[in-house]
Amino acid sequence: MHSHLLGRTARAGLIAAAVSVTTMAGASAAKAAEAKPAVKGWETVANVGVTLTRGNSQNFLASVGLNSARKWAMDEVFFGANAAYGETTTRRANAPDEQTITSQYVKGFSQINHLFNQRLYSGLRIDGLYDKVAGVHYRFTVSPMLGYYLIKEPKTRLSVELGPSVITEEVVSRINGAKRIDENTYFAGRVGERFEHTFATGAKIWETMEWIPQVTDFDNWLFNAEAGVSAPVTKKLSTTLVLQDSYDNVPPTGRLKIDL
Repeated sequence: MHSHLLGRTARAGLIAAAVSVTTMAGASAAKAAEAKPAVKGWETVANVGVTLTRGNSQNFLASVGLNSARKWAMDEVFFGANAAYGETTTRRANAPDEQTITSQYVKGFSQINHLFNQRLYSGLRIDGLYDKVAGVHYRFTVSPMLGYYLIKEPKTRLSVELGPSVITEEVVSRINGAKRIDENTYFAGRVGERFEHTFATGAKIWETMEWIPQVTDFDNWLFNAEAGVSAPVTKKLSTTLVLQDSYDNVPPTGRLKIDL
């Protein structure tokens, strides 16, 4: 009887131990799965805007934009592009209409980051710009960089970037009514910063800034900034307000320094 009792006790102990180990393994696996961030697919946002007026003056402005991003465990990719065209036509009773192009540009960027840890990363950014009103036939900027996330939380991110740049451009100057085309290639530095925060309601705010001074002439520098806010209307549709500022401290002759 004692041997039967000991056998039953031993079997019960083995079953309890097996259940305990299985439970602990299941809990550890669940905890690991919970700790590992889910890899999301591409997140893409497109926007379009049109303004149209008719009467004594005719105004037309159309703009389109696309931004896309994807993040893996140790890599990040960002793409963005914007374009706009605008014109104003002044109507005259006894004279030909006068047409003025108020906006005509295409600009875009791509950036890839590789993270060494959760905050420090290296990256490469390429920017391109065509802006007829500002007198820029083309401007390409290539910027390798080191970056660091000062804040990296699910809802809030703040990063800073530092590195060299190479700029090649073709610009158009206006001198006494005549046009002059200049081609330039030079080395520059780049200091950049980006902040974004997403609220529980889905609303989002963000801002970016970058300063790009020429290495051999600190008087020649570019400054670009953007601030925006978006609020969801539906799961797929949002309203957005964006402020963009481009400043060229040494613009082509006959052009203004700032475009806001």
